[in-house]
Amino acid sequence: MGNVAVIGSQWGDEGKGKIVDWLSSRADVVVRFQGGHNAGHTLVIDGVEYKLHLLPSGIVREGKLSIIGNGVVVDPWALLKEIEVVSAKGVKISSDSLKVAENVNLILPIHSTMDRALEESRGDKKIGTTGRGIGPAYEDKVARRGIRLCDLKHPELVREKLENLFLHHNALLKGLGAEPMDVGTAYEELMAVAPKIFPYAAPVWKVLDEARHAGKRILFEGAQGLMLDVDHGTYPFVTSSNTVSGSAAMGAGVGPKAIGYVLGITKAYTTRVGTGPFPTEQINEVGETLGRRGHEFGTTTGRKRRCGWFDAVMVRQAIKVGGIDGLALTKLDVLDGLDEINICIGYELNGQRLDYYPASQIEQAAVTPIYETMPGWKESTRGARSWAELPAEAIKYVKRLEELVESTVTLLSTSPERDDTILVADPFFS
Repeated sequence: MGNVAVIGSQWGDEGKGKIVDWLSSRADVVVRFQGGHNAGHTLVIDGVEYKLHLLPSGIVREGKLSIIGNGVVVDPWALLKEIEVVSAKGVKISSDSLKVAENVNLILPIHSTMDRALEESRGDKKIGTTGRGIGPAYEDKVARRGIRLCDLKHPELVREKLENLFLHHNALLKGLGAEPMDVGTAYEELMAVAPKIFPYAAPVWKVLDEARHAGKRILFEGAQGLMLDVDHGTYPFVTSSNTVSGSAAMGAGVGPKAIGYVLGITKAYTTRVGTGPFPTEQINEVGETLGRRGHEFGTTTGRKRRCGWFDAVMVRQAIKVGGIDGLALTKLDVLDGLDEINICIGYELNGQRLDYYPASQIEQAAVTPIYETMPGWKESTRGARSWAELPAEAIKYVKRLEELVESTVTLLSTSPERDDTILVADPFFS
């Protein structure tokens, strides 16, 4: 038995919510370890839909401990609002069921203001930020001027740190032609929210250490996808944190040996939200069909997702960089009824063939996909719960993907419903 880390192997939106929920029924502790409330996981349990942004997916299951790790950046107002919304659906949330790392960095209103001002200043060269202050908060963390949850116990320290933080950001806002923000107002707002958020604060590294020694199963829940990793993704069109599995240890406060299995969530085709390179994008009827069938709209932003064919080169690279042990393949049913299905098996760049996705943003935008075409299937795969229920051509497609990405499919999802899943091997016992 080992603890499991779940990460996305594409550009996010791979269907992590359902898979993490499916796994959380087997886990005792569920941990978010990076990102902010720009992430979005949709769960459907007993006909009730939950849209989670900061809260770990285990929060909707009674008896599970949910943890927000130090690698996350937390907007306290957004977190409290989310707790309120989820609680209204009958979920009991308390400091016993939810713990937030006391050393987590906070997102303040000035961060979202700065985020939007910077994105606006980029004109037609926007990077696609959600404008929620994630990037500026991570910048402040690395620059050592961020405010952490544990600071809220000391009002005089908060005031001092705010003065330093606003000195930096107001100068930038002024340079961007935006209105500076008042540090006094920010201090009052933060002190007002402190008593509401601080009860959830805990040394989660210690909580996790005790859970491990007690033999508890821990599920580490990633956000976004590996191709949005700030180091290994399509930089600069990426998120502001590391989305690889190694971040699970750093962002939760455990050693790397605490993670026994890494599950990569992979959509049976490819989608992307916002700007940035996308070699297999289909700006045609195929792309529209995939988007319509797959209901491809962002959980957090509501933005329409760009759609295209499966990119085996990119997923193979994500598997190797991310340390992925097995895949959970989602949304296979969206491909039902297509006459032919293309798979990207390589790229061409300046007359040369590449078997990897280059790091340069110029070269990433210039590669041309090389496709292999497979026959589609007319039968429905939706709701299948065993290999025997799948059409032969659908099985061939899955097996070909395994060959191309050099990994195996551990779970196969055939609808948004939790039980419409084909289990090849339980990651907790792999």
